[in-house]
Amino acid sequence: MNRISVIGAGTMGNGIAHVFAQFGHEVSLVDISETALEQAVATISRNMDRQVSKGSLTEEAKTAAMSRIRTFTLLEEGVSNANLVVEAATEKEEVKHRIFRELDRLTPPECILATNTSSIPVTGIAAVTSRPDKVIGMHFMNPVPVMKLVEIINGYATDPKVTETIVSLSQQLQKIPCVVNDYPGFISNRILMPMINEAVYSLFEGVAGVEEIDTVMKLGMAHPMGPLQLADFIGLDVCLSILRVLQDGFGAPKYAPCPLLVNMVKAGKLGMKSGEGFYRYPEGAKTGTPVKFR
Repeated sequence: MNRISVIGAGTMGNGIAHVFAQFGHEVSLVDISETALEQAVATISRNMDRQVSKGSLTEEAKTAAMSRIRTFTLLEEGVSNANLVVEAATEKEEVKHRIFRELDRLTPPECILATNTSSIPVTGIAAVTSRPDKVIGMHFMNPVPVMKLVEIINGYATDPKVTETIVSLSQQLQKIPCVVNDYPGFISNRILMPMINEAVYSLFEGVAGVEEIDTVMKLGMAHPMGPLQLADFIGLDVCLSILRVLQDGFGAPKYAPCPLLVNMVKAGKLGMKSGEGFYRYPEGAKTGTPVKFR
């Protein structure tokens, strides 16, 4: 499995391309935007520079890894000889279905098709292809080069041999694979998003402020960052999208997104990527100051 195509050059896509290239795979990074591809390659180079400065990567290894990444704006050119495609496009069901119909048509018949979706049903994605047995979820965590977990999601028809292949491949990337089944939110977001939503409700109801909520969870529960800071890091629009998938999938009131979260997304307050969410982030900063809510 040495020819990997990654669809989408955003935060997750460039991180996935980074780790595959670092561990010796030939990577085709595909995006419709040439600018996005240029930014992705620059980001990968900067992140590898950090690894070099920390001693976890040599300069020679960085040069070799960067040489293994090629970029494409045409999907057909980027996936024509792939062993594995990892889709990391927008977290919208219709977008993923459209991409997988095209991947099914354009990739070799033996190619495994993986999605980095954080909540959208893998079985539904597989159903739009003629090879549902070769479709699987490969959910990396952000930031991909740092986080060890890969949540591997079996669709209803996923071949066990495909699962074994993806587990082995994840281990080759020095990741820790956890295999789960295809239900809304899988495990990671089925547990995480209700916690984030409850933190937003606590803020919405005036129980405590942003800093207080996050401090309680960091110091009292040993979380590395509080749920509101984590929501900013993930993106509030992504959190809202996942909660709606959970609500649609289970129909339970506990998954209904907090009105404050809905309003913040409508107002464009999406977290770190927009410069403001539950915290305000000066340009380029990864830490922010808590916003005061009435």
